[in-house]
Amino acid sequence: MKKYFVIGNPIDHSLSPLLHNYWIQHNNIEAVYDKKKIEDEDLKNLILEIKEKRVSGINITVPFKKKIIPYLEKLSPEANSTQSVNTIFLDKEQVIGHNTDIFGFESGIKETKFNLLNKEILILGAGGVVSSIIFALKKLKVSKITVSNRTRDKAENLKNLFKDIDVVNWGDMPNFDMIINATSIGLNNKDEMNLDFSKLSKNKFFYDLIYNPNETKFLKKGKSLGNITENGKMMFIHQASAAFKLWHGVWPEIDEKVFRLLEQ
Repeated sequence: MKKYFVIGNPIDHSLSPLLHNYWIQHNNIEAVYDKKKIEDEDLKNLILEIKEKRVSGINITVPFKKKIIPYLEKLSPEANSTQSVNTIFLDKEQVIGHNTDIFGFESGIKETKFNLLNKEILILGAGGVVSSIIFALKKLKVSKITVSNRTRDKAENLKNLFKDIDVVNWGDMPNFDMIINATSIGLNNKDEMNLDFSKLSKNKFFYDLIYNPNETKFLKKGKSLGNITENGKMMFIHQASAAFKLWHGVWPEIDEKVFRLLEQ
């Protein structure tokens, strides 16, 4: 039986096993998918397990999307452009790193019907997924992308990949049409972002990459101020479907059972 994992730290919040095992069962595939909390020093052995075909595929979440790259033999064009990997598989005896986050974000945004053409975007955070978000936003032809991170240097490093983005200090609130929380602030109910949104005009789009919990404090605050809100559930589902297709050669069905399965 083939084995698949999602790795991260923390990892308890991940609903990937629920979703992938549902699709595996639905498509009568001989496989099992689990989650695994790891440390940096475990990455090398994980890749060895794929090389030796003891593990067939891995999804990667915080904080390993960039850290995994030195252990891989080849990157897909999307992973290379963003220097971010969230899906790994073996192809012709080579361990390949791919990025389905771009597809996931783009597909999820299109389902919201929010038109991003020529819009100004503020991204909170500069972790491994942010380069994928920027890449997707550029494909969607936004007019301006600004990044704010608690450690400014980390945001400045994104300019090595995307020279035309702006970087502002944490707490600064430039004009935006859409604000994206790409930090892990919100995974825990005790988390506080400590940003002041009270002076914003209404009808901005507050988007949180976090999908569990269903409504973070960031989204609750956005809604209370009269803004549109959306969590990362559709991005999560679409990036997972693309990974599933890579591994199993089948596009899984995204139906009502999937949404019910992920309701928290």
